[in-house]
Amino acid sequence: MTAWDFRPRALAAALLALPLLTAPATAADHGDGHAPPADNHAADDHGGHGAPAKPIEPLPVKAHGLPVELTRTLQLLQDRIARGSTQAHLAQRQLLGHIEQRLIELDPEAWAEAKNVHAAVTFALAGGGPAALRVLLKSGKAPEAEQPLALGALAYLEGREREARAKLAGIDPRTMPAGLAGQLALTQSALMVREAPAKSLELLDLARLLAPGTLVEEGALRRQIFVVAQGGDARRFEALAIQYLRRFRRSVYAGNFRQRFAGALTRLDFDSDRTRIASLERMLDEIEPESRRDLYLLVARAGLEQGRRETALFAAERAMGLAAPDSRPAAQARLYRGAALIVADGRFEEGTETLRSLDRADLAAPDAELLDAALSTARQIRTPSPVAATAPAPPPSPSRPIPESGSLLRAQEALARAERAMDATTGTP
Repeated sequence: MTAWDFRPRALAAALLALPLLTAPATAADHGDGHAPPADNHAADDHGGHGAPAKPIEPLPVKAHGLPVELTRTLQLLQDRIARGSTQAHLAQRQLLGHIEQRLIELDPEAWAEAKNVHAAVTFALAGGGPAALRVLLKSGKAPEAEQPLALGALAYLEGREREARAKLAGIDPRTMPAGLAGQLALTQSALMVREAPAKSLELLDLARLLAPGTLVEEGALRRQIFVVAQGGDARRFEALAIQYLRRFRRSVYAGNFRQRFAGALTRLDFDSDRTRIASLERMLDEIEPESRRDLYLLVARAGLEQGRRETALFAAERAMGLAAPDSRPAAQARLYRGAALIVADGRFEEGTETLRSLDRADLAAPDAELLDAALSTARQIRTPSPVAATAPAPPPSPSRPIPESGSLLRAQEALARAERAMDATTGTP
């Protein structure tokens, strides 16, 4: 027997025993701290001596099967990932492989129990993949009532979205066991996000309600923020972002969140609505100064890429105030500020001087490319081509993006890929 064979059963037993260990402590919570007296009549009937206490009968708790215990172990590990444990994140892949192998090797009769089917579906949707579900369905032992759930989950994992929607749409997550309920709502939301964004948001709300404090809630809240951003609801975007930054900013997936968050912020058009600058500050004030500085830098860079000059300028100046003077983040902030200033009315010289003062050795390779692109743009602005000089001048634009370097194009492509991946994601990331 290996350590993994024993650990899930031992863990489940410890969790089940916890209420029994803690319940007697409440008896001392009355008055002077003494437990309530024993039945007085029993003492009187025996000449002042109490009757021997009867043995306490154990609660009629039925042990769960191996699939349930294994899946609970995985969920406990994933909840640690939501709290920021990189060790748990590294261990997850090994645990997923172990659980998949154990489920595949189960006696086919095990799938006759609905709770084992639920556990297998939970495992699959939580990142375990479709292999166990294929074995489950091939066994022919799954109860007929549970087959739509298993078939729908398998279709979802295999990319057959229309079939998955048809199978899963009629299942109410609130009727499912606690471990599966939130995961199912999260899956249903992913299937609805393109055709019915409002319904998708309702399901994300439900997923968070059914699985508070878990990786399911972290994933649902993170996804909800970007669905709201695409719809342009700035007020709800702010409220949800503040919740995420307060509760899950240490999540292993927070780095990915911050990259996409920066892109989403610029899509809300801070340039045309100055009141949103205060909203941005409220959101970022929720995190510690170093992380806030890094997020302002991401927003500034994204603002440049999307031609949001005012957003880029504002974020770069905030980042400068949070960076040590001679640090790389300070050089980044000056770069982004200078690149924004060269296309700002009346501030071209200031921006050019800032860019020329930078040392390429102080910048990472992508930022060095951006510096070259910004300086090239400045030269073109200062010395327009003869053709451009004779052509009628275009109307002034409130926010002109600088020409895109190769690094900027790659960054935009990466952002687009990330958004497509979020729409088509399978299970909790």
